[in-house]
Order: sequence, then C-alpha cells, then structure tokens
Amino acid sequence: MGVTAPLAFMGTIKQKTIYLTGETKKPFNRAGKNLKHIKMKHVSLILSAVVMTAMMLSSCGGGASTEEGASKEEGASAEEGASAEEGASTEEGASKEVTIGKQVWMTKNLDVDKFQNGDVIPEAKTEGEWKAYGDAGEAAWCYYDNDRKNGEKYGKLYNWHAVNDSRGIAPKGWHVPTDEEWTILTDYLGGVEKAGAKMKSKNGWYDNGNGTNSSAFSGLPGGYRNFNGPFDLIGKFGYWWSSTESNTYFAWSRFLSYDLGYVLRSSSSKVRGFSVRCLRD
Repeated sequence: MGVTAPLAFMGTIKQKTIYLTGETKKPFNRAGKNLKHIKMKHVSLILSAVVMTAMMLSSCGGGASTEEGASKEEGASAEEGASAEEGASTEEGASKEVTIGKQVWMTKNLDVDKFQNGDVIPEAKTEGEWKAYGDAGEAAWCYYDNDRKNGEKYGKLYNWHAVNDSRGIAPKGWHVPTDEEWTILTDYLGGVEKAGAKMKSKNGWYDNGNGTNSSAFSGLPGGYRNFNGPFDLIGKFGYWWSSTESNTYFAWSRFLSYDLGYVLRSSSSKVRGFSVRCLRD
C-alpha cells in the first residue's frame, strides 16, 4: 500500500518497516490522535484535598501528622517513578538510565563531542560542511538549527558514520543498540503498535501528541538533519540510529511521531542526522 513516509519519502510499509526511496518534502498527516491529553486539573484537585487535610490535622495539635503528611508526599514521589508499567526509573527525565525488561537504556539522547579515545568528533554547522562530511564518509554532529539550547533538551544529531566509527561514540560501558536490540525493546513493550505511546515523553510533542511514557524511555521529538543540510520536524518526530546497516548507503533506525502511537523501523540514509540513545553493555 503506497503511503507518504514521515521524511516525506514515497514508500511502503511492510510489517511496520518503512523503506525510503526519495528525498524530504513534508511530513505525512494522519487525522485523529492516538492519545488523550492528561488534564492537570485532576492533579490540582488532589493536591488541594491533601493540603486541606493536613491543615485540619495540624489545627488539632497533630504535630506527628505533619511529619506523616511529608512522609506520604515523599512516598508518592517515589511511587510516581516506580509506576512505569514496563520501566523501573525515578521521575521522568531525572534519571540517567532505566531498566526496561532485561535491557538498561539511557533516558536522554547522547550529547558528546568526543570519541571514547578522546578524539574530537567534528561539528558541522553549515549545510556545506554537513554534506561534505557525509560525502566523505566521515563522522559529524550538530545541534538542531545549530542552536545549543536545542542540544540541552534533545542532545546532538549525528550522522551514521559517527555511530559506526571504531573509536566508539558511546561512553564506556554503553553502546549504540543494534537493530535487533531495538526490536527486543519494542517487542517487550507490546509490539510496534503499542510501544510508541509508552516510549514518548508526557509533554513536548506537537498538537498534544504526547505519550504516557510508562516505559520511562522519555523519547522526545528532536527532529533530524537531511543529507544536504536542512533541518526539519523538531517537535513532531524523533529519530534514533541503530548500529546496523541495511546496505552500503542506508542503516536501520527507529522513529516516533506526534500523530501515531507506533514506533516504526526505517532504512535511512547514513548521511542524515539523527539522535542516538545508548544501551548498557
């Protein structure tokens, strides 16, 4: 069945795998939303009730009850972190790693500018620089729109040559996941049709296309950089490399979308700039 793929390539979906055959234009648009926005109003009502109860107990001379109330508040915070359906983590974004099934994932995208041996990974700011590194088959990174503030939230974007470099882009004790290891993750989370919502962060996605983040993976829509330099789709899509190539010019990746609860597998040009999420050895 012909569809317009998220990088605006014309392709086909086979078992939720996207095979890309063109260059980028505009993202596809699907009507409807897979997830309902969680209203903060309910949280406010609950907190108000807790505060009123604490005040009533305090007015009765219950000094111990104030301590008890504080204890419960701490317990609730811990419970919120542990409530991840599939992941064991502290609250969203606070931890550096999360256990999902038998795997341990980083909870943030990679943000390094050196290989393990200390060699510098070149930063490519201009479109010409980005294309030149890609054409030469050399490693490069950038911030989305060359804005450091985007890096603070989304990490860096890397071409696949940086991912595949023998000097190692991941910190010691970690590695860039293989295509198979990504599949293990999505299978554990219920398959590609269910995993996406569980992997997306609770906020930050365009048009309220947020996830539940029940896995505590905390996937953010960091967008991507095209082979010839332009940036696109921040806030709407998040893309992550695997370390597995699909052929001489393409490698396997995964992406999340604001308007889908899926996580999809795609074969992407090695000279594009995607996020990197590391897995513990």
